Amino acid sequence: MNIENLRTISAHNLRTFRRHYVSEISGSLGDLGTFLPLAITLAINGTVSLSSTLIFSGIFNILTGLLFGIPLPVQPMKAIAAVAIARSFSPGTIAAAGFFVAICVFIFSVTGLLRWFANAIPIPVVKGIQVGAGLSLIIASGGNILSSLKWVNPSWADNLIWAIAAFVFLISTNVYRNVPYALLVFILGLIFAIARSAVSASLPSFEFWHPWLVIPRPHDWVVGGLDAGIGQLPLTTLNSVVAVVYLASDLLPNVPTPTVTAVGLSVAGMNLIGCWFGAMPVCHGSGGLAAQYRFGARSGASVVFLGALKLIIGIFFGESLVGLLKLFPAAFLGIMVIAAGLELASVGESLNTSGARDSGKHGSEIIGEGSQEIGPVFSDDERKKRWTVIMVTVGFLVGFKNDAIGFVAGILCHWAYQLPYIVDGVRERWSQGRIRV
Repeated sequence: MNIENLRTISAHNLRTFRRHYVSEISGSLGDLGTFLPLAITLAINGTVSLSSTLIFSGIFNILTGLLFGIPLPVQPMKAIAAVAIARSFSPGTIAAAGFFVAICVFIFSVTGLLRWFANAIPIPVVKGIQVGAGLSLIIASGGNILSSLKWVNPSWADNLIWAIAAFVFLISTNVYRNVPYALLVFILGLIFAIARSAVSASLPSFEFWHPWLVIPRPHDWVVGGLDAGIGQLPLTTLNSVVAVVYLASDLLPNVPTPTVTAVGLSVAGMNLIGCWFGAMPVCHGSGGLAAQYRFGARSGASVVFLGALKLIIGIFFGESLVGLLKLFPAAFLGIMVIAAGLELASVGESLNTSGARDSGKHGSEIIGEGSQEIGPVFSDDERKKRWTVIMVTVGFLVGFKNDAIGFVAGILCHWAYQLPYIVDGVRERWSQGRIRV
């Protein structure tokens, strides 16, 4: 990346923030529904340092916002976090898992494997991964975050009534898109958390960051790499690199999209640095990008703001925030996660339209503001096949709760449809004498 590109990105960030600073700030908070629950749980278990997680994720937010110019999220590696919570990983074990994924992604990036991989994956499979990830977020919200809520329990500030109110408010923002939903909900949730903390005398206090080094032992490498890292690798490659690049291009067509190599190196660099200090393993997820876009973010300025906020809070309050953040209403977090899932799942709508990346249609072939197509983009048979591929990908991803299984199922379905063309091509070459036994 040259100086001129950096100047262009900086100008775009500054211009967008000046014109739409409320939307940018609101959008920057969109991914907290994913970030907070996992970070808090891991910090309570003593698996990661909350202060280091806030500081390093804040630094990475700032750098990605300045370098890429889009609201690229910095969010937990979910597969690693899930295994770490279930098995009460030590700091060394979760660090080893983060290092394992980072080293693999770094090798894939510098060798060009990521770029080849992104070009080789059929668009219906990519869309299927995105839709499946969105539905998984919705299911996770209903099954984990919101499932414990009752009509008036567990507290006056966190119950089903507030969840329904937050959802109704969310639906209304589909009409009034300029309303800073995430910002307003976050402020209200923070007020509720502070009020409950004051009652339980668990308010945060000034507690300067004291960095400490995490050095994984040989046993940590075996457990972290094999039990958590391998499961995270396809999720990071597919959803945090390939899918997020495609999604950025779909959502922000007027902003230069970072390459898969650049995003891959970013994921590798974040974990090769932060995990040494007890920070949570992180990546760039398409769900986080969808959430931040849904709530108003349109430039890197949004995540620069979020990063600065994390950095200040992490340095001056650190671990004392755990008690406060534990009391942030799950009702609000759950609905924010649902919003992210809905936004991510909605990208499947463009599968068979002129906006599809592999449609061969461009803006010059579309008439007027209504995006009316000149002739069919795909035949009825092609549309049906592409829709089947995306649904197979989504079904297996959601059903088995595994991106890799969904990916393999979608690829096999796609190749099955391509088999007759391959056979016809072989026959044609045979008849022309271009294939000899």
